[in-house]
Amino acid sequence: MPNMFTQMDAVCHRFEELSIRLNQPDTAADPALFRRLMREYHDAEPVVQAYRAWQTAQDHLAQAKALLEEPGALDPDFKQMIQQEISEKSQDVAKLENNLKILLLPKDVNDGKNVIVEIRGGAGGEEAALFAHSLLRMYTMYVQSRGWQLEMLNLNETELGGVKEAIFSVDGAGAYNRLKYESGVHRVQRVPETETQGRIHTSTVTVAVMPEAEEVEFELDPKDLRIDTFRSSGAGGQHINKTSSAIRVTHLPTGMVVECQDQRSQRENKDRALKVLRSRLLQQKQAAYDEAYNAQRQSQVGSGDRSEKIRTYNFPQDRVTDHRIGLTLRNLQSVLDGDLDRVLDPLILADREEKLKANKGDA
Repeated sequence: MPNMFTQMDAVCHRFEELSIRLNQPDTAADPALFRRLMREYHDAEPVVQAYRAWQTAQDHLAQAKALLEEPGALDPDFKQMIQQEISEKSQDVAKLENNLKILLLPKDVNDGKNVIVEIRGGAGGEEAALFAHSLLRMYTMYVQSRGWQLEMLNLNETELGGVKEAIFSVDGAGAYNRLKYESGVHRVQRVPETETQGRIHTSTVTVAVMPEAEEVEFELDPKDLRIDTFRSSGAGGQHINKTSSAIRVTHLPTGMVVECQDQRSQRENKDRALKVLRSRLLQQKQAAYDEAYNAQRQSQVGSGDRSEKIRTYNFPQDRVTDHRIGLTLRNLQSVLDGDLDRVLDPLILADREEKLKANKGDA
């Protein structure tokens, strides 16, 4: 494994450099630099730990093999015990080596970034909007369980408590790395509360997950923006509709439009709308498509048609099925209550195994 050794030498060397730099006064005096180096340190730490575990296992295996090679006859029982230990240690080394190879796979450049999530009701009318609310609740509970921070950027609700559109940001280590697997069409099959005949309805919700763009990554030219104000609508108490605090930002070169009305002041709504716009434009740029953002989202979430789906939530059968890897889980409510790692962990594992196979093919 010469390539792996070369990689690990570089990773370990950089890890030691980071350990030193993070303890220097000039680093602590620069919050942006400190955050960047700390994020890099946290990314490298599991790789270094895995490498050290692999080295330890290799040492133990070598020691066991050395016992068999000692001169003189060995007691048969003792020899059998050593051979059993060598077999077990060899399996440990193989598992640790495979884990290390996975950790060394090229990472998505966006994995360390915060996230912008957009949820919209698709096919199914009010039932789709009600399920969009259920997904918003699921993501909110999941974010809380991971210790991340969620900030609502825009929320457009229906009179019956559904969600036409919800846009929020998630701030936390590994947020995009995990939530990116949520992009696509989510299909729900259940009997709506308003259904008198007991028939099962099928509805869809689209979810788009984008890495949050920082200002240094995508600078907006004020000349390219048209900013309009309007009165907020929906829930919000007496303040709603009395002032024109809602903001609509139009990016003139692409025609992209972002509305934000969830905050009480124009300035706050403007800041949040620009954050979403910047992330959308960066995603469009990184996707390497010639088309505008709508085409990029189309590739991510489809049209919202019932036949396009990444996951199905079937209430009568109490199951969740992720169609990308053929995963079916029972206890649907636990997933909707935020236990999303039951779905995400197998998805991440399957993605890593696929990349590992591709990496072997390129070697």
